[in-house]
Amino acid sequence: MVSKLSPEEVLNFLIIVSIILILSRVLGEICRRFKQPAVIGEILTGIILGPSLLGAAFPNLFNEIFISQPRSYAAFDGLANMGIILLMFIAGFEVDLKQIRKQGKPAAAISIMGLVLPFALGFASVYFFYDTIFSVSTHRKMIPAMFMGTALSITALSVIAKILLDMNMLRSKIGNLILTAAMINDFLGWILFSIIIQLIQSGKQEGSVFSIGYVLLYTAILLTAGRWFVDKILMVANKFLSIGVIITIVVCLCLLSAVFTEFLGVRGIFGAFLMGVAIGDSKYFPERLQQILHQFVVNIIAPLFFASIGLRVNFIASFDVKVILIIVLIGCFAKVFGSVIGGRMSGLSKNESYVIGFGMNARGSQEIVLGALALQAKIINDQIFVGLIIMTVVTIIMAAPFMRHYIKKDSDANAVKDMTVEPAV
Repeated sequence: MVSKLSPEEVLNFLIIVSIILILSRVLGEICRRFKQPAVIGEILTGIILGPSLLGAAFPNLFNEIFISQPRSYAAFDGLANMGIILLMFIAGFEVDLKQIRKQGKPAAAISIMGLVLPFALGFASVYFFYDTIFSVSTHRKMIPAMFMGTALSITALSVIAKILLDMNMLRSKIGNLILTAAMINDFLGWILFSIIIQLIQSGKQEGSVFSIGYVLLYTAILLTAGRWFVDKILMVANKFLSIGVIITIVVCLCLLSAVFTEFLGVRGIFGAFLMGVAIGDSKYFPERLQQILHQFVVNIIAPLFFASIGLRVNFIASFDVKVILIIVLIGCFAKVFGSVIGGRMSGLSKNESYVIGFGMNARGSQEIVLGALALQAKIINDQIFVGLIIMTVVTIIMAAPFMRHYIKKDSDANAVKDMTVEPAV
């Protein structure tokens, strides 16, 4: 017999959702006023309502709201996980495959160098200094090392797009290069993480190799023939169905893709992201419809997930200065200079390369999602997770000021160069 929530559990579920949604939207809007992503305010909501603050100051109230009815919180957790699946789906909309093909060579150099150097340093820092960073010893250092390399190498596509928009650089040559390189970086990062999640299954190495092969095959098919098939479905839907039904079809395609990758042993969010890439490229699901879904997910569903992060971890008890410094310093140094090397390889000036480097250094929701999944899978501990969130906030705050500084330096250098050019006789 199918069970259901009791009236008391339903009431508790509604209280949890209401409190979290109201506070996360308020704090998210305050962050936007200070030109910071709303996700920072949403995470802060979880820290305030979680064991870090409310649980420490008013443990009885915290237990009454979040602990007393376990099934109510489980229902909220299910809703929050639905939010992250839909968030990664709409993140896929931002990956423009045509733009990647158009600026492929220079963007690929920037993206690959901006991925290889932080991955290598992140991997090495954990693999060779595991006991310094982690509090619990283990002989299985490979998976945490691969995770750290991946987490430190991914650029937040949505965050850098917002920074470029605020700086009026979205349509500039440098802005286009940063955005395209971030798309490639984002995509490669998720493939890396899907491989890591699969490799966690100890004792099934042979099956893991086959599963990874199946996922890569699914990726190739979905982004080629699959895109054509999805496009035809949406073309027919546009002729005969209402906007509401079209959006429903799109969400169902997202969920089916998530189910399929979950079945293959890789997290459903990867399948949702791939379907977002395929659908975002279709002219039959235009920008106006994408925005309807985007506004609903970003403002209502996704905040529940990011707030739930703070409910799981005691940020004050897990605040380790040494771990945070290691993550922030390695993450920033490797990402900036890797991207700078890629920029120089692409023929850009030193100052232009630094603009790209600090742009690519901006992290965001992707790192937080990866960290949350890794924490659930016990790849990392609470201290590492808190360090990743601190790194995310630091890189977001530093991106625009440093980009403006090097843009000004480049402009000044060009002005001096123009003044020193001898006039033609």
